Amino acid sequence: MAAITTRQPTVAKDPPPTPRPRRSLRRPFRVRRGALPYLLLAPAILLELLIHIVPMFVGIGMSFLKLTQFHIRHWSSAPFAGFDNYRLAIDIDGPVGKSLLHSFWITVAFTTLVVGISWLLGAIGAILMQGALRGRAVLRAVFLVPYALPVYTGVITFGFMFQRDTGLVNHVLVDQLGLVDDRPFWLIGGNSFWALVITAVWRTWPFAFLCLMAALQNIPKDLYEAASLDGAGVWQQIRRVTLPMLAPVNRVVVLVLFLWTFNDFNTPYVLFGKSAPEEADLISIHIYQNSFVTWNFGTGSAMSVLLLLFLMLVSLAYLAVGRLRGRADA
Repeated sequence: MAAITTRQPTVAKDPPPTPRPRRSLRRPFRVRRGALPYLLLAPAILLELLIHIVPMFVGIGMSFLKLTQFHIRHWSSAPFAGFDNYRLAIDIDGPVGKSLLHSFWITVAFTTLVVGISWLLGAIGAILMQGALRGRAVLRAVFLVPYALPVYTGVITFGFMFQRDTGLVNHVLVDQLGLVDDRPFWLIGGNSFWALVITAVWRTWPFAFLCLMAALQNIPKDLYEAASLDGAGVWQQIRRVTLPMLAPVNRVVVLVLFLWTFNDFNTPYVLFGKSAPEEADLISIHIYQNSFVTWNFGTGSAMSVLLLLFLMLVSLAYLAVGRLRGRADA
């Protein structure tokens, strides 16, 4: 008999496992959750140090030196002056201190008018824009144009408008309305102060308008409805509801406007040039003249430090008074 051969069933073998890629020994860089904000703030802090903090300390150091045009090339080797530059700046009996005091009072009057008028115009515009007014979006955009324009563009335009012979202001006042017989000078003499105030208000009030308009949108309408049901008129609603609710925002807006206006350099420099009239001699342009026109950088730096100290004291006092009022209201 033939041998019967039986085949063993073939069992399918699993394919050999594919080798896994080796993990890199280098772990991905992971930032701790607490350190991420500091890394994001690092570029801004670095630029703040390079642009503001370091030059500020350099200016403080220069205020203790007799730094003139004779030592400007190697300013670190200028003779040490101690507090002589500060004594010269605050000596109101001397010509330097007397002119600085005059510039200080001009700046105080300028800042008071610009901040007050800008806040008033901004508040009126913001309140009017809250109602149902046709073309409200267009008016809002138009009101923000001065804030969006570059400073030099707006101020140069006003400089052309205030020209005595060819300016638009004298053309309207003299030729069209006949309010003035003779064409007044606006960029020299006593009228230069008012030309500066008008230009600064035109540039500044849209900022107050923008901030107050945003703050008004957060006031609940139920308060106005309740006030109207109690018989309050429009003025009483503004006095009893709007102004108290805007108090925290007003503190910040007024402080920012004060700092911007008191330090304003671009407006007088572009409007009048390097030498502003005596009636419009703001302290910023006055310090510039003492530093870069008469080449007395030591005295100019001392004036800058005194201005910095004054603004810091006023800001701290303003914040302290605002905090006390907030606690009293609460």
